Amino acid sequence: MTERQIENRIKKLQAIEAQQKVLEEQAEALKAEIKADMESKGLDELETKNFIIRWKEIISNRLDGKALKAALPEIYNQYCRVSASRRFTVA
Repeated sequence: MTERQIENRIKKLQAIEAQQKVLEEQAEALKAEIKADMESKGLDELETKNFIIRWKEIISNRLDGKALKAALPEIYNQYCRVSASRRFTVA
């Protein structure tokens, strides 16, 4: 690709990402309205003609890696695994 083609693709990408952000904000606003309505009615599940909406508290137990590393660093290092990834950024 030429530099001009890359520039055009980046501009198009930025426009799409801006549209995506607007849509995500609209979706979050709608979710907040539904959650507020369910909360005011004291519901954690709501059935309509076409949908079942659930907004329930989920409790999970997770390992606190920071605390484990501080308390037992040798155990932490024994079970720690390395992972690699790549990140795409435009600045």
